[in-house]
Amino acid sequence: MPAVPSRAQAVDTTGVTLVRPASIAGTKKAALLRVAVPSVLIGVGVLAHSPKVNQTLCQAKQDFQAETQELFRGFNSYGIDDYTRHVPLAMAYGMMATGHRGERTAVGFTLIYLVAHELDEGVVSHLKRYTAEPRPYNPQDFSSFPSSHTSQAFLTATLLHEQYGRQYPWLSVSGYAVAAATGAMRVLGNKHWATDVLAGAAIGFLSAETVWHAYPALTKLLPQKVAHKLLLVPSYSPAGGAGVAMGLQM
Repeated sequence: MPAVPSRAQAVDTTGVTLVRPASIAGTKKAALLRVAVPSVLIGVGVLAHSPKVNQTLCQAKQDFQAETQELFRGFNSYGIDDYTRHVPLAMAYGMMATGHRGERTAVGFTLIYLVAHELDEGVVSHLKRYTAEPRPYNPQDFSSFPSSHTSQAFLTATLLHEQYGRQYPWLSVSGYAVAAATGAMRVLGNKHWATDVLAGAAIGFLSAETVWHAYPALTKLLPQKVAHKLLLVPSYSPAGGAGVAMGLQM
């Protein structure tokens, strides 16, 4: 019988998974959307700040607030939103305390939270001073835009998602649901415009994502021996403030 030519099949013996260009393009597109969508929300909030900037968006913001207050007249959260913004963070530490391993160590997660919190606070406070947006319930209070409660809620929800979301999707859903409820209470209670809440959510999300993905590169800047000896120690001030101090185990 005539010999039938055959083509040898190349076998990858290196153990390295080859990534197709299509999957790389999909990853880049998803990353771009995760930055673009929150950025648009922040931009909309800035544009809706004053009728001098954008009459249409500013009027839509005011109309939405008026309709919301008509539907939910007398809504009172009784300060619940002061606590719900921290719930996703408490959920993350609860999982770690019960032995559930996350994407980062407890020390790494805490460092990421502290840096992301400072980044979030810096952006929010500067925007509040720059825009001087009057609150819906008090025209004399120029600290409405953006909502710091909402930014903190979405920051902690995003960190919870990154830490445990892939293993426990229900935690991500729960965390973001609590964050969304926090933002909703700020609007229903007439403490913020809807645009304040949308921008706050975007800032909190971006702050968490930025620090989370930059963390591996930042840790490489530290000598390995030093990184393994880092400790987080609770600290308290005489005035009653609490915080976390970083120490080096000798």
